[in-house]
Amino acid sequence: MGLGTGVAGAVAESRGASDAAADGAARETEAPRADHNKRRRTGSWRRALLAALVIGAVVIPLSAAARPEIPAPAPAALAPLTPATLDETYAANGADAAEASRMAAADGDERRAATDRAMADPARHLLAYDGRGPGLVTEVLGDLAHADRVAVLVPGSDTSLDTYDRFRATALNLRRQLTHDAPNSRTAVVSWLGYDTPRTVSTTVLTAGRADQAAPRLREFIRQLHAVTGRTARIALLCHSYGTVVCGRAAAGLDVSDLVLVGSPGTGTDSVAGLRTSARVWAARGADDWVGDVPHVSADLFGTTVGFGTDPVSPEFGARVFAAGDGGHSDYFSPGSASLANLARIVLGETTEVTTHA
Repeated sequence: MGLGTGVAGAVAESRGASDAAADGAARETEAPRADHNKRRRTGSWRRALLAALVIGAVVIPLSAAARPEIPAPAPAALAPLTPATLDETYAANGADAAEASRMAAADGDERRAATDRAMADPARHLLAYDGRGPGLVTEVLGDLAHADRVAVLVPGSDTSLDTYDRFRATALNLRRQLTHDAPNSRTAVVSWLGYDTPRTVSTTVLTAGRADQAAPRLREFIRQLHAVTGRTARIALLCHSYGTVVCGRAAAGLDVSDLVLVGSPGTGTDSVAGLRTSARVWAARGADDWVGDVPHVSADLFGTTVGFGTDPVSPEFGARVFAAGDGGHSDYFSPGSASLANLARIVLGETTEVTTHA
């Protein structure tokens, strides 16, 4: 999930509540987006963002108080990641997941116990696992030790162990597409839930705080990944929604061949140059993605920067924009979609085959 339908809904409600003050903003949304309306719409959305901040400030404490801490063991102490220690890592994290399942069941949380139990399946390949609280997990699909092309997926808000199956489904879809398009290639897909994602209706989803915490972890993970694959392997970083803010914060000096931004609210920089990366930078947005209606601006409110700046699919940002079809915010990895086909081409290095029109 991205910035999330919760924020979209909250923003929509805020706009409805402030129709009079916004001078007909709802009617402007339905009207053609002529140049003379843009300034009025941006003002309305700025008010909506402020309303969302107020809503988030109220919702977050209530939500956090209602959810007790979920018991689980601390992550296993592991040897440095190398091809030789890969199987040992998988086994240790599987054992951690199994113990987390037992602890959750003893605590009466059958839903989390079932999630942990599924993670402990010996067929799953976990590079990292932490079943405490919202949870963290990094999972490999494919033969990582022998892969020469690796896709790392970075999720957006409201992704946790409780919603992880949705995120994993995107990785599975990409893995199947890669296998279909290049059956003899050596590829692997990694789903990296390596940070505490913000909630969809919250103040944190509108600021870069969580991304700043996540960026060093992502940099370290890419470094560890190269210790397994070697420096000749090509790693593509595929980032969705708030995950694009994380990738933007981590981009400088990151050893990846491609940086892909889909459904992005912005990266916190004004242009590709601001990312300070040598990677090819790609961007796409589906025609039905509500993020396209959110103003890509940033503003200082009460000493905090809210919003993430320039739209990555805009010409001034300077990314390589590719076709994503008619899909919505959660459809970039849907089977049969233009976006999934293009994402697979980018991962495979078939950059001349990437389409710019649906």
